[in-house]
Amino acid sequence: MIVLAAVSTPVPYASTQQAIGYPTLFLLVLIGALVPVVPTGALVSSAAVVAFHQTAPLSLLMVFVVASVAAFLGDIALYWLGRRGMGSKNGSRWLEAIRRRAPEDRLAQAQAKLDDHGVTVLVLSRLMPAGRLPVMLACLLSKMPLRRFARGNLPACLAWAVTYQLIGILGGSLFKEPWEGVLAAVVLTLLISVVPSVWRRVVR
Repeated sequence: MIVLAAVSTPVPYASTQQAIGYPTLFLLVLIGALVPVVPTGALVSSAAVVAFHQTAPLSLLMVFVVASVAAFLGDIALYWLGRRGMGSKNGSRWLEAIRRRAPEDRLAQAQAKLDDHGVTVLVLSRLMPAGRLPVMLACLLSKMPLRRFARGNLPACLAWAVTYQLIGILGGSLFKEPWEGVLAAVVLTLLISVVPSVWRRVVR
C-alpha cells in the first residue's frame, strides 16, 4: 500500500518512494472511481500526510495533481461505460453497478438539483458522501453529453482533491510521526463518509 510504503521508507530513498508511490496512488484512485468500494478520500488524505512530512519539494502538489487527474479519468471512464449501457438493449454491469448505489430517493434529489443548477451540482456531488453516483446516474438519465459532463466534472475533481488533501495536511500538522497523521486522516475521512448516512437513518 502507498501509505505503508511511504511511512516506512527512509528519507534517503525518497526518490524511489515517489517513483512507486505516485503511480500507486494514481491506480488506486482510478480504480476507486470505477469501482466505488475503495476509500479514495482516505488514500488522498494519507498520501498528503506523508507528503507533508517529506522534505522533497512539490510533494503536496504532486499528490494533488495525481489524485485529481486519476479521479477525473475514472469518472469519465465510468460515465462513458454508463452511456454505453444506456444505449445497449441488455444494459451493462457498469450501469447496473451505478444503479445499485443510487437509491431512488437520492436519485430523485439528484435529478431535481441537476434541473435547478445544471452541471455545477457535480462539484457538490463529489464532496458529499455517497453523492457522486446518484448525480452521475441523473446525468446519464438526462442523456447529458460526455463533453458537458467532463466540463462540470473537472472542477468537481479538483475541489475533491483539495478537500481531502487539506484533511491530510491537518493530520500531518497535528502529529510528529507520519503514521499518527495517517491514522488521524483515515479516521476523519471515514467519519465524514459514515456519519451522514447514519444520521439519515436515525432521523427516519
